[in-house]
Amino acid sequence: MTSSEAPEPGADARGRMPSAEAGRPRAGAGVAGDPRSRTRVRVTSPRTSAARTRSVSIASEIDEQTRLGEVYITSLMRSQLRLALTVLVILASTLGLLPLAFRAVPAIADIDLLGVPLPWVLLTVVAFVEIIGLGWFYVRQSERNEDDFSDLLEGR
Repeated sequence: MTSSEAPEPGADARGRMPSAEAGRPRAGAGVAGDPRSRTRVRVTSPRTSAARTRSVSIASEIDEQTRLGEVYITSLMRSQLRLALTVLVILASTLGLLPLAFRAVPAIADIDLLGVPLPWVLLTVVAFVEIIGLGWFYVRQSERNEDDFSDLLEGR
């Protein structure tokens, strides 16, 4: 070793690496202030040999039909069912109550729109517009639920 070269880390001034015995405490060492009491200790984690945890995607949980996958699928099914019941309640409360309105107010049958009785207009034109509108709403919300679920699967 020349004077311009720096010794390796852990080597003494002459460039020699300490022997295996150098790391062991010597008899009598351990007195405070004694230079021999400064032994280097290697600290390692006790879990270095433990099995690494693998990251499991939600999609694999669903494919393997685990309990967690079942919870995710049940959540999607509940949101779709809630949407379907909401649309059904709206449809039933509007179209289903029309015959009751006709019965409660018989004067509705006497009103004509462009020569067509009002009950016929309500049961045809208005009903079809409502059914198409609710169908559009249901499809949009259903796709949004599925998009949210797929985003959850992809981890977004």
